[in-house]
Amino acid sequence: MDQQPVALSAEDRDYLTALGPASLNDGPGTALEEAWRACWEGQTERPVGIRRVIWESWLRSVTAGLDPQDGEYRFVAPADLTATLAANRLLIAAAAQVMHGLLAYNPRGHINLTDAEGTTLYFCGLDLTPIGSRLLESVQGTNCTGLAIVEDRLVYVLAEENFGLGLRQRRMHCAAAPIRDARGRTLGMLTLTAEPGWFHFHTLGTVQAAAEAVSRQMTLQALLEEQQTVLEVLNEGLVVLDERGCIKALNHYARQLFRVGHDLLGSPFKRLGQSELTDAVLLGGGEGVRDLDCTFELHDRSHLACLVSVCPLAQGGRIVSLRENRRIREITRRIIGTQASYTFETILGRSRAIEDAMHLARIASRSDSTTLILGESGTGKELFAQAIHNASDRCGGPFVAVNCGAIPRDLVQSELFGHVEGAFTGSARGGSAGKFELADGGTIFLDEIGDMSFDAQVSLLRVLQEGEVTRVGAKKSLRVNVRIIAATHRNLSQAVVEGAFREDLYYRLNVLNLTVPPLRMRREDVPLLARYFLARCARSLRKTMQDLSPAALELLGAYHWPGNVRELENVIERATNLAMTELIQPGDLALEIRQRGRPSAWGGAPEPRTAPDLGTHEMNAIIAALKDTRGNIRLAAQRLNVSRGGLYNKMNRFGLKIETFRSGLD
Repeated sequence: MDQQPVALSAEDRDYLTALGPASLNDGPGTALEEAWRACWEGQTERPVGIRRVIWESWLRSVTAGLDPQDGEYRFVAPADLTATLAANRLLIAAAAQVMHGLLAYNPRGHINLTDAEGTTLYFCGLDLTPIGSRLLESVQGTNCTGLAIVEDRLVYVLAEENFGLGLRQRRMHCAAAPIRDARGRTLGMLTLTAEPGWFHFHTLGTVQAAAEAVSRQMTLQALLEEQQTVLEVLNEGLVVLDERGCIKALNHYARQLFRVGHDLLGSPFKRLGQSELTDAVLLGGGEGVRDLDCTFELHDRSHLACLVSVCPLAQGGRIVSLRENRRIREITRRIIGTQASYTFETILGRSRAIEDAMHLARIASRSDSTTLILGESGTGKELFAQAIHNASDRCGGPFVAVNCGAIPRDLVQSELFGHVEGAFTGSARGGSAGKFELADGGTIFLDEIGDMSFDAQVSLLRVLQEGEVTRVGAKKSLRVNVRIIAATHRNLSQAVVEGAFREDLYYRLNVLNLTVPPLRMRREDVPLLARYFLARCARSLRKTMQDLSPAALELLGAYHWPGNVRELENVIERATNLAMTELIQPGDLALEIRQRGRPSAWGGAPEPRTAPDLGTHEMNAIIAALKDTRGNIRLAAQRLNVSRGGLYNKMNRFGLKIETFRSGLD
């Protein structure tokens, strides 16, 4: 009796001490029997020598109308039992080993496990308690398991302290202790039943220690499950290696990346795929690596491009984390907003010139063919590129726009194709993906393609021919699935003649082409565009604007618009800021428009601003020739030194209609 369980109440401890080993073996005498009969006959005052916890339990049993002579077990429904056993499978597995070990010290007794609701989950020993039986106090009356559930602590019940006659006559003492999880919630009860000669203070301590051992097992199991859950929900692949470089564990994402199952556990890491990772990284000491750009050749000969980090473990082994380049690019695209917003429905215009351009653009949207968009600055070439993308099968993919003329010539290749770490001074740690990788699965829009450096043109040609990009400084190429739309205000055919643009690249880009007409070639669209920009600017500036005055519209229609639609938008924004009334007046327009504008019929053919020069400004030369000959194709072709068929082709490309020049309008 030198070891007393801490969890016992003072009354329980003193009572057990007072009884002593002899009384436990012989039974506590007739006092308990007489007290039990008094309780059954309706006495409510607790007799001297009866533990309070037992007396109160008897009273609850009597109040519940339980019959002490009814010794039958009550069971949960079979379907409920199946669900209960499944829900407590980890508790059963953790407790079973401890229970069998405890039974070695109680060979003539038995041990049972219940859940927190008193349903028997598991048992071992001589006097078996059926699985599924309900040991709640409200069902069986006072019993050790039921009392432990009510008190939610370590308790003991001597044979004569049970409520049912069957349990009283068995002459077996019991001790029960709760099993708890890491947060202190009761998961179940562990109950030991022993003959009087085998029941003492040590028995109580052993039961308590056993329940705590199961509690620790459950806490550890919960921690392992929590860690496993974290591993599984991480959006990166994790592979745990032992000190030999063999796979101890790999999460679901890693299995998806490498297209393998659990059967590779215990295999060398290299079984996942061949890569640049060396044994020194996977097995050696040191601090490991971080964000290493790595490509794996998988068992089916496909390739997996990842950023790989290797972290050493204190007890030996390594953790290898993998982030797929494709997913990283998707996240990057969401952050930088590489999506197209314009569609054909948002491009304004009713003129024949813009409708012809839209017709060609819709044709281009039906395939993945490389498309070249021509047109002066400010005509809206990127709007057309976005509309083509959004109308294509790639609309769910990224749209990455690159202004080739705005990138320094020595950085064009790095920007477009990316670079590896250490490729040049100032290169990003771990390397960087280029615009083509970011556009994988979608469309890349190369604006001002005519300003691209010659070296970059060579690399671009490889992308068009092979569908692969090579990062600056890299030894291997990466496959990309990208649709290319290029645009320029330059005359690329002339640039080819002058040696400024590769002829083979020009033909590769010029599979499909269309020309976005300048605003002066679609003057009938000026009022529509002007009113659209006015409404948008008024909302932005919080001004109440109704319209443009007829005089202001006349001036806008007469202006030659060298800056095209972009210039018109800026003009309207300026006028909206200056307007003092709800109508834009001529005085609100820029001085240049008021001075250069003159009355003109909507839709009139533009006056040439330069002498016909097919080499430097092909479209203006055609316009001038057609205007001077009043739409005579034969004479215009002679002036331009081209065939009639060639002139018709160029007119179609620039969206020029012969009827415009034969109308006689200025």
